[in-house]
Amino acid sequence: MYEMKIYNTYTSSLEEFVPIHENQVSIYVCGPTVYNYIHIGNARPVVVFDTVRRYFEAQGYNVLFASNFTDVDDKIILKAIEEGKTELDVSNFFINAFLNDLRSLGCYTDYLQPRVTDFIQEIIAYIDNLVKKGYAYAVDGDVYFRVSKVDEYGKLSNRKLDDLISGARVEVNLKKESPLDFTLWKHTETGIAWNSDYSSGRPGWHTECCVMIDHLFHEKIDIHGGGSDLVFPHHENEIAQSIATNHHELAHFWMHNGRLSMDAEGKMSKSEGKVVWVKDLPGNPLSFRLYLLATHYRSPLNFSYDHLETYAKELDKMFNTMSSLNRTLDLSDELEECKVIDSTLVGLRTRFDEAMSLDFNTPNALTELQALIKLINQLLRQKKEFGLLKESLTLANYMMSILGIKVEYTPLTKEDKSLYAQWEKARAEKNFAKADEYRALLQDKGII
Repeated sequence: MYEMKIYNTYTSSLEEFVPIHENQVSIYVCGPTVYNYIHIGNARPVVVFDTVRRYFEAQGYNVLFASNFTDVDDKIILKAIEEGKTELDVSNFFINAFLNDLRSLGCYTDYLQPRVTDFIQEIIAYIDNLVKKGYAYAVDGDVYFRVSKVDEYGKLSNRKLDDLISGARVEVNLKKESPLDFTLWKHTETGIAWNSDYSSGRPGWHTECCVMIDHLFHEKIDIHGGGSDLVFPHHENEIAQSIATNHHELAHFWMHNGRLSMDAEGKMSKSEGKVVWVKDLPGNPLSFRLYLLATHYRSPLNFSYDHLETYAKELDKMFNTMSSLNRTLDLSDELEECKVIDSTLVGLRTRFDEAMSLDFNTPNALTELQALIKLINQLLRQKKEFGLLKESLTLANYMMSILGIKVEYTPLTKEDKSLYAQWEKARAEKNFAKADEYRALLQDKGII
């Protein structure tokens, strides 16, 4: 394993990553509120942390990865009312749509997927405990968290409590002791609700993840991730509750990706209609994944269709090269991976791993993959020996698997190989009519 360093938002510094448990990594990423399809801004943390998971696993770590679905929320309730459906119908539809979008982007979907509605009683118990400890108070069926009770409040976002209070731009709520106090339980008479000692209502957004992390992991976790827009107040509020409940800040590392904007349009907004849905991306959605990975995850990124087209062409080059490599080896019955020992290839892998180990620097990692693709093209033109080609295949599969853009190749059948051999024989004999016939058949099969 390489020594890894990760930028920790909580300490505002680059730190060596040492897992809480040897060879194990626990990761939790805030998931979507499922009332609509996801736009490309929502997709950035999904791709980022899928890549983070992939690299940890490639380094031999056992990764326990979880990301939730917020399936109860005002927006879900309004959507259900508008469409004459239940909240469950709405959330189930968009959860399935979300998972389909993930698969199109090359992301894993085999992770823990807790839903808020499955943890209501645990959330109520969590809130009860905070009330008993004096960290929360009930007013007219609502429950609020006392921010002033947590000295560390503001550390994640580098804000001082006094400044936050004086500059708070929040709706006036005379029920609150402080404008920064946030809702743990909300009394509601509209939509789905659950009974508690406080009222018939539903949980506040900031409490849900704390409870699910506690019940899934049973301890402080290694990494909590999400978009930079969640630093304040969502993640700040999660930390406050965890300190009050468990006397720790919930996660050792807090990782946040930068915002994705639309050219001069600024932040994407579903309510204002300024969105590009993942499901509507043109061409192969993996080109958008490549687009995202070409910028460091912590940096802001502007989206444009022109830039997307650039990465679509880059993706085609990679896929064409890998198809040629696989086919060349396959036709000679040499389609197998082998240990990478060539010094040039070893250097490429070393620099790739060094980039990924330094705060998941995917732009530099992509540079090494692009250099490898260029080298493979040279080897194919020079008809190098199969040993070097097989080493290149091994390395390319390693890099592309981590970046989530691996080419799927279906080995040729005996009939396909025979047809290819007949084509080459006809060409060698200058039987061009027959060669053209065989070529057309090979093209129909996608072999050439």
